[in-house]
Amino acid sequence: MFLCSSARRRSGLGGRKPATRLCFWLGLLLPFCCAGCLAGPDFSSPSAPLAERWLEANNTSVDTRNQEYRDWWTVFHDPVLNRLVESAYNQNLTLVSAGTRVLQARAQLGVAIGEFYPQLQQGNGTVTYIRPSHADTTIFPSGVTRNFWRDALGLTVNWELDFWGKFRRAIESADAAYLASIANYDYVLATLLGDVATTYIGIRTLQTQIEIARENIVRQKKALAIAQAKYHGGTATKLDVYQAQNVLAQTESTIPQLTIQLNQGLNALAVLLGMSPQPMDGLLSGSTGIPVPPRTVAVGIPADLVRRRPDIRAAELAAMAQSAQIGIAEANLYPAFSLTGTFGTAASNIGQSKLKRVFEGRGITFAFGPAFQWNILNYGQITNQVRVEDAALQTLLVDYQNTVLKAQQEVENGLTSFLQGREQVDLLHESVAAANSALGIALRQYNLGTRDFTTVLTAEQNLYTAQNNLAMAEGGVSSGLASVYRALGGGWQIRADNEFVPAATAKEMINRTNWGGLLAPPGTPQPPAPALPTPQDVNPNPRPPEW
Repeated sequence: MFLCSSARRRSGLGGRKPATRLCFWLGLLLPFCCAGCLAGPDFSSPSAPLAERWLEANNTSVDTRNQEYRDWWTVFHDPVLNRLVESAYNQNLTLVSAGTRVLQARAQLGVAIGEFYPQLQQGNGTVTYIRPSHADTTIFPSGVTRNFWRDALGLTVNWELDFWGKFRRAIESADAAYLASIANYDYVLATLLGDVATTYIGIRTLQTQIEIARENIVRQKKALAIAQAKYHGGTATKLDVYQAQNVLAQTESTIPQLTIQLNQGLNALAVLLGMSPQPMDGLLSGSTGIPVPPRTVAVGIPADLVRRRPDIRAAELAAMAQSAQIGIAEANLYPAFSLTGTFGTAASNIGQSKLKRVFEGRGITFAFGPAFQWNILNYGQITNQVRVEDAALQTLLVDYQNTVLKAQQEVENGLTSFLQGREQVDLLHESVAAANSALGIALRQYNLGTRDFTTVLTAEQNLYTAQNNLAMAEGGVSSGLASVYRALGGGWQIRADNEFVPAATAKEMINRTNWGGLLAPPGTPQPPAPALPTPQDVNPNPRPPEW
């Protein structure tokens, strides 16, 4: 575009013929540039090993209807968990980091789009004091023997035309990489939501275990008091007292260990919320106990994973971006055609000339025309670079298949933890009830003198073990359900219509750098972003440059 307009300006000074020729070349070459062939393979979505149905699909608690799982954590009906999820989404630093990588990839796409247009556009100017050589008359006319000044102003443009689709493949690769960064952001978000839920469930489970230990300590202290009274009354030996103290101390010793795990869980939760470790009583107030899961779980079918899991989409888009790199490398096997043009003025103070004539029409100089460059003898370097890119693509295709397999494994693991854990909970409820009844009978019989104290101690230990196991199993069921929903890839939908970075981060970046339309100021409409992106969202076509 610039070359043609420059030629028109020059035609007023030197005739219409150069301008006519230049426009002819542009008209001839631009269709090739914009609609030429594309080197390298076109990407097609890879196949993946998918099961037809889940192993637990016949279980009456498994719903195989298609779901979206946007707010899956709400199935626990726990207001504290809902509040923690919202805080984590707004404050988690790992998620903010993933958001900035989206912006980075978006800017990189702008770089690739710009490469499609004239790659070199340079304005230059020089003022030079020159002393000619008196021994070499080949550089300057023989009559020039004195020192002189020379000044010049110019503009140089070079445009490598996209005959083989190298630059369009670069746009395709950058666009796929940008969309993959969005899918990676969604995966970080989905993982974060699952981590918040499982960490919170773990905290509630440990709190329940500590409460159970304290209740049993009270119970065991009463048994110790009975043993001491019988010892002082002469109806029992010191052995009963020592055994009661032993059981009591063992139960008391579990509290410090459980407290260690609880504090570690609270610290982990603080980091997930983007906070330094601090007291969490205020955030955890509003509900108590282990979140209760529903009786059923909605899982859809395995094929839904490819549509919903962000990491699967990210792996597919990464493969697409790499596939385009093959075309970029392969285009180097063919000649590169360019249009080159220079326009400028020059003057010197030799003879009657003046430096100021650099601004006059007689000082104008220009040159333009097509050129090509072809790496004919490259010793197999380009061919082997194509092979390098192809091998990298194959690696990513295998990684995609492996990601699909692991996703199914995670769902199956979560399902079995939820379903089998629920059966375990039902059995442990019976165990706790039986252990509690056994302890009551053992205490009555010990007081009557028909049972020894060992029976009471065994009953106490059995009851504590059963209650503690029940608490861990209940926590395991809830964690198993959270793992299922995390493995199904739900939750990322909450980012709809929201920015990829918080307002404070966006403001900091805008104050530091001009982001143009790629990062709108907080509170203003943001650039549209796709939902969970797919290869169909990739646009390899050139677009206007982004300033």
